[in-house]
Amino acid sequence: MKQNNSQDGFILLGFSDKPQLETVLFVVILIFYILNLVGNTIIILVSCLDPKLHTPMYFFLTNLSFLDLCFTTSVAPQLLVTMRRKDKRMSYSGCIAQLYVAMGLGSTECILLTVMAYDRYAAVCRPLHYAVIMHPRLCLSLAATAWLSGLLTSLIQCSLTIQLPLCGHNQLDHIFCEVPVLIKLACVDTTFNEVQLFVASVVFLVVPVSLILISYGYITQAILKIKSANGRRKAFGTCSSHLVVVIIFYGTIIFMYLQPVKSRSKDQGKFVSLFYTIVTPLLNPLIYTLRNKDVKGALRKLILGKAFG
Repeated sequence: MKQNNSQDGFILLGFSDKPQLETVLFVVILIFYILNLVGNTIIILVSCLDPKLHTPMYFFLTNLSFLDLCFTTSVAPQLLVTMRRKDKRMSYSGCIAQLYVAMGLGSTECILLTVMAYDRYAAVCRPLHYAVIMHPRLCLSLAATAWLSGLLTSLIQCSLTIQLPLCGHNQLDHIFCEVPVLIKLACVDTTFNEVQLFVASVVFLVVPVSLILISYGYITQAILKIKSANGRRKAFGTCSSHLVVVIIFYGTIIFMYLQPVKSRSKDQGKFVSLFYTIVTPLLNPLIYTLRNKDVKGALRKLILGKAFG
């Protein structure tokens, strides 16, 4: 924000108007954050240490787990600290840093989930050519594209947002510093910023979701052609895990970013943001460890190896 705006920091109201709910949410968020750290760290370690998991699918899953660790950490610790103290103030520099990091990581995840859908398409629809299609160089390029696109959109969107004058307004009725909330706080016409945010949301939300749905249309057709019932079950199990994460993540974030800024309900926005920053990142390790035999086998081998090695 400009020099006359909120240089002393922002006040994150969060759920301070509901003290009992805030106490309950503090415990829930703390538990979810700890599980998130443990679960995603386990996936990263198992995927890196077990040679059998050195495949494109687990390469992208490792990227997703690392991204989710960073994404949740950019929001949860500050939120927990703010919820436990009477002074809800967050420094100006801390808010701006959180704004850039959260936007960049969220945008990266949108592209990364699309890349993972393409990987599943290649594995199910082109199994004989899978190793040729998803060669290591392409995997690295796709992952790099996801990270760089997230960085680029964050630099553009957040840089435009922090130029908005706030005329001394510094109370954010939200759980963390997020672009739509800061746009709503501005004291000037924000039509340009809202249009730019809408266009970015279409590029990073609507287009990826469309591509994912198309890829899963082809995947479904290919699975139905498999004669073996066990083969169909295994293929559906692998792909449904990814699809669950996709539906929940995109569903909540589209609700937040594709609504007109002025029409958003305060409490709905808080809970939706809580869901895609705290809850959704935990689904990744839960789904891939509890429903995936390869990961469970590798984890068992790792634990037994440490115990008896």
